[in-house]
Amino acid sequence: MEGGQSRAVSPSYLGWSIFNTLCCCLPLGIAAIVCSCKAQNANAVGDSAAAGDASRTAKILNIIGLVCGIILIIIVVALRAVQ
Repeated sequence: MEGGQSRAVSPSYLGWSIFNTLCCCLPLGIAAIVCSCKAQNANAVGDSAAAGDASRTAKILNIIGLVCGIILIIIVVALRAVQ
């Protein structure tokens, strides 16, 4: 058994970022993809602090993008129902 420390791998949320880009909010989705890639790259080189920060930012952008997308869908459906 090796004496090396195990490092925590931060999630990248790349799948969620791609979904948000395609279905919810394009600008926030693209920003989330960039942060997701930064998290993956930081995980690959072992920089857990940078990976954690990029992962947290990607998650926040994805949540905001999803909420904006849902609100936009509700507005569009409401406007269609009124017409």
